[in-house]
Amino acid sequence: AYRMKQSDQNKRNTTERIQEVRSMWTLTMKVLTSLTKDKEVACSVLEDCVHQCILDGTDVVLSVPRLLAHRVESDKQELFMGNIYEGGKLNLLAVIQLLNEALRMLRDEHCQSELIELDRIENMVTSCHKALQDLKTNRLKREQQHCVSVRESISREQEDWEIKWKTFLGQCPFNLIFKETLVSSVHFI
Repeated sequence: AYRMKQSDQNKRNTTERIQEVRSMWTLTMKVLTSLTKDKEVACSVLEDCVHQCILDGTDVVLSVPRLLAHRVESDKQELFMGNIYEGGKLNLLAVIQLLNEALRMLRDEHCQSELIELDRIENMVTSCHKALQDLKTNRLKREQQHCVSVRESISREQEDWEIKWKTFLGQCPFNLIFKETLVSSVHFI
């Protein structure tokens, strides 16, 4: 009976170990399948290391624009590192310096276009400011002309009324009012 118990115990231990190994194998396979893209990338990089690219410039033809060549030749402040081709091979240092000079030219051109744009905007602002001042001046003139014409019409109307009152009453109504106030103020004293 003791041997049977031990045999059953060994079978259970073996079954548990088999299950444990199977679960570990499943987990390992999941990790491997998730890393296949990374493995492909690493393999492609390693394959390229075997066939390294060499830049010798034998198949490269560079054409330098005249403006850039003129600028490089006329710019004596910066030492230019020789020819683009030396011994039939591409001089990468010279090419890099040439590209840097081309970038400087683009930068300078861009800065000039920004300055031109700023000048154009400044001129537009100045002309708008002048137009605004002219409009304000015209408005003030019109307001003054309107005030003068209104005053003139009021004074004409007042004169007309005074003439009508004089013809009707024989004197200006304001004189009558002033006389009544004077007479009433004298009576109260």
